[in-house]
Amino acid sequence: MAKLEIKIYPDPALRKKARLVGKAGDDERRLAYNMIETMRASNGVGLAAPQVGISKRIIVVEDVEGDNSAALTLVNPKITRKKGKAKFCEGCLSLPGISNDVVRPEFITVEALNLDGDELEINTGGILARILQHEIDHLDGIVFIDKIGFLKRKKIIKQLGAKVCMEL
Repeated sequence: MAKLEIKIYPDPALRKKARLVGKAGDDERRLAYNMIETMRASNGVGLAAPQVGISKRIIVVEDVEGDNSAALTLVNPKITRKKGKAKFCEGCLSLPGISNDVVRPEFITVEALNLDGDELEINTGGILARILQHEIDHLDGIVFIDKIGFLKRKKIIKQLGAKVCMEL
């Protein structure tokens, strides 16, 4: 296993839409294991492949509702249902030291494949729903500060010292 380099905002890799994965093989398994090691070494609860510079629709998340020693690997995850709204303070390994309240759906259904190609459906709410939405956003080139107001986002970008073009 190897710890991977986490891309830091405004790295262009964080803004690209990740490619679908065909059949997961040895490369995807190795990537997932390395992503889990990287996530845990960085004290994170989720990590998406684009955050380590890999354009594949793969995320790993800690199983915060089940076995705390386990992590979930989801291939080609997509949110198929959303319900409610909840505000929660989020942070991100790609935006170190930055956190802000973000409003997201409270309950979601996610469909994905595991590394063996088996179909999964996860119906969840609370913190796991929050983590899944955050990581799936990364697969579409979205970072959590895109979900907050313009002035707060501008302040955060200035705080990061990032010279990037902000979308309105």
